[in-house]
Amino acid sequence: MSTNGANGHRPRASHHTVVAIVEDKPGVLMRVSSLFRRRGFNIESLTVGHSEEQGLSRITIVVDGESAPIEQVEKQLYKLIDVVKVSDLSGEEMVARELALLKVRCNNVNRHELLDIAQVFRADVVDIATNSIILQVVGDEDKIDGLVRMCEPYGIRELSRTGRIAMVRGAKTTTVHEREPEKIAQIHERAGRRVEGVDLPFSSD
Repeated sequence: MSTNGANGHRPRASHHTVVAIVEDKPGVLMRVSSLFRRRGFNIESLTVGHSEEQGLSRITIVVDGESAPIEQVEKQLYKLIDVVKVSDLSGEEMVARELALLKVRCNNVNRHELLDIAQVFRADVVDIATNSIILQVVGDEDKIDGLVRMCEPYGIRELSRTGRIAMVRGAKTTTVHEREPEKIAQIHERAGRRVEGVDLPFSSD
């Protein structure tokens, strides 16, 4: 993986970053993950949360390209009635971030060493105890992997990572405010969802 400037990012060539805008309804995440499981697509990470549009959620999926051609990933996602829009960010200049919490063993002798490491990686110290320290770090995967490697000799007691979230740099977006491609609009119309002129959130039931 290489980075372009302070905020630019291009993922590993074998990995695809896909953003799916979906209706915020119970069971959507299960249907998406089940689709990937049935098709044998290997998910590296999956992150879901609210979007800027009420009633819609944003799912960021990092999928192994060797297990799933990107065209197949998009095609299969669009078959789900709850999926409103799918965007492949793999070839785009994008900002990608991940958050991680690391609980590392420490004592009075080596605690200052861990604090120095945290400063190098611009990690925040969010908890200090007599025998451990919790670091919070935000950045791309390379940055987090580097911090993990530096902390391993001290003993990592616990590690929690959010998975990748991403946005395209510049004016381009992955939101539903942009007009859908005609081909995808026809698919949606045949499926009976998001009729032109209907305000969001739109129920596909």
